[in-house]
Amino acid sequence: MVGSFSRIKDKARKHLGDPSPDEAYLSYHDVRVMRADVDSIKSSDWLTDNAIAFWQEYLEREELNAFPKASIVLLRPSMAYMLWINPEPLSLKEVLPNFSKTTHIFLPINDNMDPTEAEGGSHWSLLLVSIIDGVSFHYDSMSQSNEREARATTIKLEQLLGRRLKFIPMGDSPQQENGSDCGVFVCVLMRHLLLKRLLRADASKKVSMSMRDAHINAKDGRKTMLKVIEDRRDEGKRRSRSGSPSRNTSASSKTTPRIGEEQEGVKV
Repeated sequence: MVGSFSRIKDKARKHLGDPSPDEAYLSYHDVRVMRADVDSIKSSDWLTDNAIAFWQEYLEREELNAFPKASIVLLRPSMAYMLWINPEPLSLKEVLPNFSKTTHIFLPINDNMDPTEAEGGSHWSLLLVSIIDGVSFHYDSMSQSNEREARATTIKLEQLLGRRLKFIPMGDSPQQENGSDCGVFVCVLMRHLLLKRLLRADASKKVSMSMRDAHINAKDGRKTMLKVIEDRRDEGKRRSRSGSPSRNTSASSKTTPRIGEEQEGVKV
């Protein structure tokens, strides 16, 4: 049924002259954002892996880079999933980041049981591992629906790190009001915990990781993500025009806007 529905949607797109979901929308450092990723944010749908990966790339490039002494890793969805699903986590050492000097790891957790199914699963949650404290915090916007996956991932990390981690389900995590905003909650929570609790906290005081009094507006979260994407897309277009003034306009319009290292950070 899902495949038939997708084919119907594709035919409708072609009939209406809409762009293909496989069309590249923005190249941003190491992430190539596709139109399908943008659509998943724009249409109040379940976020794609790549949409979350873009958000992590943005946080690293334009937020985390401002704190050069920080040793925090934002593990991409594909790597977090690979860690959970692999029975031999030590075999992944060469493809995973080196955690020897890392203090914290953020991992988007997905409940997809079938590794052969692209964009599978039905729920996202966020795991924040404090290596220096030996604690694994699990934030789930749907009453710990992903607790099994988060606990299993924590155990795999214990093997990789060579130390025990205390698993703490954060029962006070903000809860979503529908079945499609989990990915947005992960992105908003990640940014809040990174900036407000880890990077800009008073190092002399104990930091609470509770989200008891926090409220997440998923619509605002989606708008913020879209604004970040569109701002960088506009910047890429301006660079393309200024860098090649003689380029034919019709040809340049088919080029995916690119953002490089010199992109100035924009606070949202």
